Amino acid sequence: MIQSMTGYGKSVAEFCGKKIHVEIKSLNSKALDLSTRIAPLYREKEIEVRSLIAAELERGKVDFSIWIEKDESGAAAPINQAIINDYYQQIQNISLQTGIPMPNDWFSILLRLPDVTTKTEVEELSEEEWNVVLATVKEALGKLVEFRKQEGQALAAKFTQKIENITALLASIEPYEKERVEKIRQRIVTALEQIPEAEYDKNRLEQEMIYYIEKLDISEEKQRLTNHLKYFMETMKDGKGQGKKLGFIAQEMGREINTTGSKSNLAEMQNIVVKMKDELEQIKEQVLNVM
Repeated sequence: MIQSMTGYGKSVAEFCGKKIHVEIKSLNSKALDLSTRIAPLYREKEIEVRSLIAAELERGKVDFSIWIEKDESGAAAPINQAIINDYYQQIQNISLQTGIPMPNDWFSILLRLPDVTTKTEVEELSEEEWNVVLATVKEALGKLVEFRKQEGQALAAKFTQKIENITALLASIEPYEKERVEKIRQRIVTALEQIPEAEYDKNRLEQEMIYYIEKLDISEEKQRLTNHLKYFMETMKDGKGQGKKLGFIAQEMGREINTTGSKSNLAEMQNIVVKMKDELEQIKEQVLNVM
């Protein structure tokens, strides 16, 4: 069954006192348009993440984010005692050499000096942590794909209804076709009779009317449109990745409906064609969201 390009997935995992959040959402697009926001610790894995998303989602405007929520209890920067001792000794020496009095409030001065409370450790990404992150990304992707499938089912139901409506409208044209032929014949004969002393060859007139009526015949258009309607339904069953193909079929359906309208010189038939165009337009709008 077809899939929609609209979807949303989110997953959260915990690792060593921090929460790893993965969020991914997608909208319709002609190709894959991927935007990523990745926490600095995991940025070295961006190419791997992009490849994973591209293989799974194929098309759509995709917004992907990974961020870390850390336990604030261990977030305070440690005070570097070695640097404080060094600053203290330097200030004492300067005081002795210059005669400048020693400060009364040591802590307020020392804690404002450079690098006293600067974190010096560099966090590195371990293989164990990345495996947790990767599993979280795959889970979020899975949720988004499931969302797309549900939306795809809703789209398929709408398309099926619209195709059935067009099929029924196409069938409703048939009674007017015979009526149209008779009206054309009667109109021409009446017009000729209104011309005073008009003489014409009835056999030649019959041949000309047959030629004229054949030019207005819509049998081929009806047959091609019927084939397109069936092909659209068959293509929907082929699964994901059929959005562009369904769009092309809808264009062909529109071409046959337009030709039918141009040949329909009967008001009742033209009204039916307008209704078919309305149903098809709704299909074209929604098919843009099919992957």
